[in-house]
Amino acid sequence: MSFKDPWILILIPFLCVAVWYGNRRRALPAVRFSSGTLLRGLGQTFRVRAARNMVFLRLATLVLLLIGLARPLSVLEQTNVNVEGIDIAIAIDLSSSMLAEDLARDNNHQNRLDAVKEVVRDFIGARTTDRIALVEFSGVPYMASPLTTDYGYLLAVLDRARIGMIQDGTAIGSALAMSIARLKDTKAKSKVVVLLTDGRNNMGSVSPLTAAQAAAALNIKVYTVGAGAKGPVPYPVKDPFGNIVYRPAQIDLDDELLTEIARLTGGRYFRATDFNSLKGIYKEIDTLEKTPFEEKRFYQYRELFMYFVAAAMVLILSEILLGQTLLRRLP
Repeated sequence: MSFKDPWILILIPFLCVAVWYGNRRRALPAVRFSSGTLLRGLGQTFRVRAARNMVFLRLATLVLLLIGLARPLSVLEQTNVNVEGIDIAIAIDLSSSMLAEDLARDNNHQNRLDAVKEVVRDFIGARTTDRIALVEFSGVPYMASPLTTDYGYLLAVLDRARIGMIQDGTAIGSALAMSIARLKDTKAKSKVVVLLTDGRNNMGSVSPLTAAQAAAALNIKVYTVGAGAKGPVPYPVKDPFGNIVYRPAQIDLDDELLTEIARLTGGRYFRATDFNSLKGIYKEIDTLEKTPFEEKRFYQYRELFMYFVAAAMVLILSEILLGQTLLRRLP
């Protein structure tokens, strides 16, 4: 069993101490007698002892409610999936130049990142058994998703990608190196990196060609994709009044570097000027040799909080009923 909000459990000892201390300080009802000598030999009945220990019902109720608030979960089942596929790492550029709006679909202009995300969605949607990892980069790369066949999770991670999430710049070499590191130890017979960018390498500590040579040595193919048109492109900026206006901007796409990376690794370079530019890469990857593997998934959970809350409600009602009937105190 696991908890969605385990930090709530920290409150249990503090609140229990507070309830216990508050109960001890509460004055018990009493009747004054001139002397208690005649009562000293009398023992306590079960009802008297139970009435004095009603605080334990309250403590148990509090503990159960807090456990319920922490959202206990249990795994419904462990799913083992036996499939055959290719290991693919997709590296997506999140640099500020991806805001340029020069790609169109059905006469509707979108910025480069939205266009690339749409292409990647189609790419993931066309996969059925391939394991895919997602690397996002600008000035530095980071691993957004490990290798998985859970395409719903991949699409959710992709939808959260935003420009400005990390340091600006274009670290093509570092992104390629991280993608290679994710694939190098897998047992797949075919390993592929799909690198999508619109700029020139200007950040990072790894040379793109050095990373490409490492990929070639590890038998990892790299398919590079250059996003955007050549020449001045419309780029959104804010005017002095805070309105978005578009100005022509020259964004330098390094076609030569991307072509050389693909050549060194046995892949291909694609120029993505519209949404149909990547159809060739689907066919090429489908022809690669696939590897059987088993993947374990633990994504189906069952909520258990209702059982703890129900037990707490039973204890609350029990305390109320007993306090007004069998364990009622007089006066």
